[in-house]
Amino acid sequence: MGQLEGKVCIITGGGRGIGKGIARAFAKEGATLVLAARQLEHLNATAEEMRGYGAPTLVVQTDVTSEEQIVSLFATTMAEHGRVDILVNNSGVFDGGPVDELSLETWNKVVSVNLTSVFLCTREAMKIMKPQGGGRIINIGSISSNTPRWNSVAYTSTKHAIIGLTKSTALEGRAHGISAGALHPGSVTLEWRGPEDPDATMSVDDIGGVALAMAVLPPYANMLEASVLPIRQPFLGRG
Repeated sequence: MGQLEGKVCIITGGGRGIGKGIARAFAKEGATLVLAARQLEHLNATAEEMRGYGAPTLVVQTDVTSEEQIVSLFATTMAEHGRVDILVNNSGVFDGGPVDELSLETWNKVVSVNLTSVFLCTREAMKIMKPQGGGRIINIGSISSNTPRWNSVAYTSTKHAIIGLTKSTALEGRAHGISAGALHPGSVTLEWRGPEDPDATMSVDDIGGVALAMAVLPPYANMLEASVLPIRQPFLGRG
């Protein structure tokens, strides 16, 4: 029996990239998956792979900038499975430029995807997890929550905010058996862009393994924050 056998897991941004890596790690441990993202083509391809591992997989096309569609995502999951055990808030976008050139439109787009969607998904998950007596929420942050890149004020601000949202969720969930943790990846090779330095990057499956380690902790334990980065990535000692 897999470590996530019988667990219903929602993963936003689940069609590719880090979300796909997490889905793969969970699927191999027997999870029941609900994959959400905008691009149906990627969702369907990933779902087919996950079913190949024996994981029941539901695809729910979702624009995480839409409150209505997020509410529908959780309603659809409950109608199909009757519970939500794990939520992975993975959807994210990077866009930016020098702060004095950044448009309000770009700022609002990044905040909507990277932060507001996490709040909305967390809100809907808490409504379900409180009555069922427990659950786990994993928010995908970034090492930019600690040390920013140049020209990333919107992205960096949202990833700093993820820490506060995670801690507040963990505090409010504590009495109900609900844990919340933040996973902060460093440089990861994604299928739609190559790494800046091929020797200073990780795979999506590396991140999937860490997310799995967080997900399979006993109910009384929580990994509040985890930062994972390549040992050769310029991070420590810079500044």
